[in-house]
Amino acid sequence: MEMELRERVQEQIRTVVIGREREAELLLVALLARGHVLLEGVPGVSKTVLARSFARCMGVEFKRIQFTPDMLPMDMVGGFVFNMKDREFDFRKGPVFTNLLLADEINRAPPKVQSALLEAMQEFQVTVEGHTEALPKPFMVIATQNPQEFHGVYPLPENQLDRFLMRVNMGYPDQATEVALLRRNLEDMDTEKIQEVVSAEELSKIMEQVTKVQVSPEIIDYLATIAKESRGETRLSLGASPRAMVHLSHCARAIAYLDGRGYVTPDDIKRVSVEVLGHRVKLDQSAVLTGKANDPEQVVREIFAKVKPPR
Repeated sequence: MEMELRERVQEQIRTVVIGREREAELLLVALLARGHVLLEGVPGVSKTVLARSFARCMGVEFKRIQFTPDMLPMDMVGGFVFNMKDREFDFRKGPVFTNLLLADEINRAPPKVQSALLEAMQEFQVTVEGHTEALPKPFMVIATQNPQEFHGVYPLPENQLDRFLMRVNMGYPDQATEVALLRRNLEDMDTEKIQEVVSAEELSKIMEQVTKVQVSPEIIDYLATIAKESRGETRLSLGASPRAMVHLSHCARAIAYLDGRGYVTPDDIKRVSVEVLGHRVKLDQSAVLTGKANDPEQVVREIFAKVKPPR
């Protein structure tokens, strides 16, 4: 089943969203690795439709929050409401209590609201006034933001970006794909017709199997060398964090599982290196001003090209 899962998910999503097979695969890898994804792209490139379609494939509960500047933390996590009948305060759960949460335009919410997601993303629980509630399993956040907006937004700080397993850039489609999209839009883009590929129970078993994929000592040394190289790179003022390398190993496990293997290879790591590390490293300002680098993702690619993988 593992080798068919990816193809079945892509096939179902293709019935609604054309040309996003790579993004669908990355969402699946992130879910199996128990992580969260930040989707970046200009409005109208199907970020929301992709997230909703993916949730239907997985047979999990889906909720969407539209982030706005006037939003409060309790609008997301919930809060205590006085029950007139029992004369007690009852905890009313917010929309964060779901399996797959779409945090739409996350950078439009103030920092207090953004930080309210940190505990949920890291600890898979919510604490309000000393009361702690566990989140459903599995739990995944897919956040979206438009990288071109600079007014009325609150950019995510490095420590919050580090909570995202991946950052996936959704650019414009090529011409052939856009022609197909235009034709499809004239007909139907209803996500309701997407069929469930795997049940929530089956998904839990698969996620458990992913944790059993072996990571050899040589692969661990390879990851540590990559991390050391990024922190010594003069064009970067911020290298890959230990959490980033742990997340990279988890993603590699998920890829190996989807490929039908019980062990991780260097190619598994390379396949998601840009998405996992690109938003966690920061270019040094002097490197930008002197023209030595203008894209952190390109620096990540060069580091991987420089470090020799184990045989």
